[in-house]
Amino acid sequence: MEQQAPRRPTRERILDAAHELMRTLGLARATTKEIAKAADCSEAALYKYFSSKEDLFVRVLQERLPRLGPALHRLVDAPGERTVEENLTEVATLACQFYAESFPIAASLYAETKLKARHEDALRQMGTGPHMPIEALDAYLRAERDAGRIAADADTFAAASLLLGACAQRAFAYDATVGKRPPLPVDAFATGLARTLLAGISR
Repeated sequence: MEQQAPRRPTRERILDAAHELMRTLGLARATTKEIAKAADCSEAALYKYFSSKEDLFVRVLQERLPRLGPALHRLVDAPGERTVEENLTEVATLACQFYAESFPIAASLYAETKLKARHEDALRQMGTGPHMPIEALDAYLRAERDAGRIAADADTFAAASLLLGACAQRAFAYDATVGKRPPLPVDAFATGLARTLLAGISR
């Protein structure tokens, strides 16, 4: 008799269900009730692991989407292990993937002003938000500037905003354009973006 695979832990099932429903329905329509039902648990069980839907959303971004945050923090903690171009290419690649997956999830918030405001308040209370990748990349570029690997007068915040803004815009522009694919695959786009940005801030 064939043995059944062990059931996944409740927290993992909730994250999987939340990711799928947020991706297909959007954040506004993915209720905790629907998420709990899809995870085959009660709402009470969901709230044992996650304090709110906003908390669950943040955990989905951190644990189910491309790991942009950890990559940025690693660069801040250990700049100089690779070339600046290699680091910026990695960040651009992950950012393109992250924004491509997170944009369909979060886009529905912009249709409901009150829900968006409540969501933003919750993120502020948790000490997180969409500004954090920019600030982390800015911190990394400042470390590279201090080490003399980019120009002493480089505007690191502008550079970080340009790189991540281009990645976010790529996700927005081609998600909103029916049947239109980006002209370059992610790896080629990321490489070109890193080189173009670096040309403007090199010594």
